[in-house]
Amino acid sequence: MTSRAKRRSDQLFEQLETISLRAHDADTTDILVVHGQDVLNVPDSTHLPRMKKFRFQLLHQWLIHNFDPCRAADIGGGKGLLAHLLMESGWLATVIDPVPQGLPDKYKDLVLGRRVKIDPAARVPNLPSTFETYHAQYFDLLIGMHAHGSNVKIIDAAAEFGCGFVIFPCCVIDEAFYPPLGVSWLESLADYAVRQGIVLKPFRLNFKGQNIGLYALPRSV
Repeated sequence: MTSRAKRRSDQLFEQLETISLRAHDADTTDILVVHGQDVLNVPDSTHLPRMKKFRFQLLHQWLIHNFDPCRAADIGGGKGLLAHLLMESGWLATVIDPVPQGLPDKYKDLVLGRRVKIDPAARVPNLPSTFETYHAQYFDLLIGMHAHGSNVKIIDAAAEFGCGFVIFPCCVIDEAFYPPLGVSWLESLADYAVRQGIVLKPFRLNFKGQNIGLYALPRSV
């Protein structure tokens, strides 16, 4: 990442933190704790060396360190690697994607430092559909690493059903609204969530490209 791009990323992250503080100032103390930590103090992982790939593995590690096992929907989950890793960690995970795909043959295990083969018989639950807000009633956490066209729906679903979410908004494709001129997509979504009474927090993972995520906890936490 160039110094100019890093400055832009840091500025965006600061703006998102400012937006998140607006929600913190509201009366939302019932959803501010995860793993015994205030949601605003859960650390990001920017102190680690930046990696070029392994997005799903990095997000998996972040999730299991910051959330208890729960019913998770991997929206736009593609081949289902993230869902598979979560299931291996004791979660109930389902892929929601209109194009069903099989699991990859192998993946890089970041803890072991080597590639691990996936059993050819391994499967993850898969709902072959675009995500709709009513799906959220069956889950505790909605995850969108590549949830094109579903980011606004995820926020709406979280507001309606009280589930948490973790999203990495990137492209603005087939969404319910578009950001105003001069406002980033991340800022628009964060502001939209806060205006619905959702307490959220930005965080970063160590891969190249758009590596800033937004997360909110389930209301029951």
